[in-house]
Amino acid sequence: MPLTDDDIREILRLIDESDVEELRIETEAFSLHVVRGDGVVAVPEPTALPPVAPAGPPPPAAPPAEDLVTVAAPMLGTFYRAEAPGAAPYVEVGARVEPESVVCLIEVMKMMNAVSAGVSGTVVEVCAENAQLVEYGAALFRIEAES
Repeated sequence: MPLTDDDIREILRLIDESDVEELRIETEAFSLHVVRGDGVVAVPEPTALPPVAPAGPPPPAAPPAEDLVTVAAPMLGTFYRAEAPGAAPYVEVGARVEPESVVCLIEVMKMMNAVSAGVSGTVVEVCAENAQLVEYGAALFRIEAES
């Protein structure tokens, strides 16, 4: 019997209410790997899809200043700056953030995954466009970390 979206939401709710740090569920057609602590709510891993070849080398990025921290995409998915269309973005340039501050969402397989800043500081750059597909490791934000 395959897992439904509601089954997955219920699993995530139960995990959220527990002290579990990591969970992996695998069936023939589905794999779900959840890790707590990176600001990532869930990381579903498709098992039936062929690997995607990269479109080409990423554009060269300017080397970040020593005091800037890059918030990178923890997974491949669609980047959203706000929780809903028309809502205010989680953060803007100049916003003060704490390590647990949610800065964006990444949608993977109809599941919204919160991404946290991971550092205390001030947002100095938004590197991705809203509703843009981002690769794993792509720069989403740059934050000037507090000393």
